[in-house]
Amino acid sequence: MRIAFYAPLKPPTHPVPSGDRRMARLLMAALERANHRVELASRFRAWDGSGDPVRQQELADMGSHLARTLVRRYRDMAADARPELWFTYHLYYKAPDWLGPAVADAFDIPYVVAEASHAGKRAGGQWARGHAAAVAAIARADAIINLNPADIGGVTDVAQPSVIIVMLKPFLDGADLAAAAGRREALRAAAAARYDLDPTVPWLLTVAMMREGDKHASYRVLAEALARLKSEAWRLIVVGDGPARAVVEALFAAAAPKRVRLLGARHPEELADIYAAADLYVWPAINEAYGMTLLEAQAAGLPVVAGASGGVPTIVAADRSGILTPPGDADAFASAVRRLLTDGPKRRRMGEAAKETIACEHDIAAAAAVLDRTVRDAANRHRRLH
Repeated sequence: MRIAFYAPLKPPTHPVPSGDRRMARLLMAALERANHRVELASRFRAWDGSGDPVRQQELADMGSHLARTLVRRYRDMAADARPELWFTYHLYYKAPDWLGPAVADAFDIPYVVAEASHAGKRAGGQWARGHAAAVAAIARADAIINLNPADIGGVTDVAQPSVIIVMLKPFLDGADLAAAAGRREALRAAAAARYDLDPTVPWLLTVAMMREGDKHASYRVLAEALARLKSEAWRLIVVGDGPARAVVEALFAAAAPKRVRLLGARHPEELADIYAAADLYVWPAINEAYGMTLLEAQAAGLPVVAGASGGVPTIVAADRSGILTPPGDADAFASAVRRLLTDGPKRRRMGEAAKETIACEHDIAAAAAVLDRTVRDAANRHRRLH
């Protein structure tokens, strides 16, 4: 099937690392693995983060213009080259889809959305224009794919009664991470020399952007938790960068002086080796939808300590592949980290369970099968109703 793909929040081709962009690229790759032909329809970013009605109207006007342009472009194509289905990833009131419904209506093709969310309280607020557009798009959908169970109730409130609802487990292509796990000892020795780390003590790892908001809040909880673990032996490796780097550095300098290695941003190809060299992944996950890095860490054989926010419990098996703590609770987080720091055999058992769980339940091959079935069911539904 020929599929037009669009991500209104963040274009998947943008070079700045982002879990959202990563998932968009993975969705495209999974659809292609299922033998669909996927084309990125537009890089237009429909996001308004400030709640500015004027900006929302400008985005709506730009979106309408781009939709008309796409319709003209597709009409100039041969019928057998046009999209047969439109697929939008991650739409909500701050980033509605101004393109997909118009194009889908123009060519009478199915419209599928993934990771859509609906917040009724935004109906009359600052984002009223974006909220209304998001509701209209969800109501137009032939299928809704949820990656976070917390979104299901909201979208079903505004979707068509006969819409296809699918729960897709967050996923990744973990082959490189699993392969790196098999070279752990060599990678650990190399990392110890490169970053001046003591290989005889456990290494904690965090991979996250450094920016204000939820990421800063998570770093703050992590620093507070580590300050409670001064009697334990450990080192923390942090991969990430961003506008709040100075603030994050100050947090760790106060909480854990001389125990933290800030590596800055690293190329994605380097991350597998860094994950595999570590012992335990730690991230408080404040308001995290699910967390791509939590998947990556487990795929590399790391157990996880994380806050039980949003969809995190769907990708970290509590007390099997990691330990989940109440979001924002630094005491509970410190206690969970201590349990695994002081119990090497349990840490290693959890790491093996994590790697197995990701390979069996969160791999791109399983996702490709679910997506293939979903887009075909959406096409059948659309034919029946139209």
